[in-house]
Amino acid sequence: MKTYSAKATDVIRKWYVVDASEVPLGRLATQVATLLTGKGKPMFTHHTDCGDFVVVINAENLVVTGDKINKKMYYHHSHYPGGLKEAKLSEVMAKDPTKPIIKAIRGMLPVNKLRDGRLLRLKVYAGMDHKHSAQTPTKYDLKAGK
Repeated sequence: MKTYSAKATDVIRKWYVVDASEVPLGRLATQVATLLTGKGKPMFTHHTDCGDFVVVINAENLVVTGDKINKKMYYHHSHYPGGLKEAKLSEVMAKDPTKPIIKAIRGMLPVNKLRDGRLLRLKVYAGMDHKHSAQTPTKYDLKAGK
């Protein structure tokens, strides 16, 4: 019996809609990263991008546990002396509510040549409206994992 290896032409991509207000940020990021990589599919192959499209809605109603909204910090350095910038989660959410979700999901994806392509299939929207209704995405229940 031969080992199956998926080809790029064999991949069938589905569209999923995920509501960010259902579960905490970490749980959301792990399940969306699994959908983007395609690990739940029987045809999954490490070197081929088998993942699906994911539309995350309701990013402005993001759920975090504890006091993370005030204590979680995002850091960025400009590579110059004294160039460290830091921002709380609440400040980042006030500027762009989609950014913490994208950063969390990006951190859950494997660091390889396929990561940028997977992130292009991630669509995050602050409100309930999205412009991908023509693709007829199916609702993905984060609590049940289906």
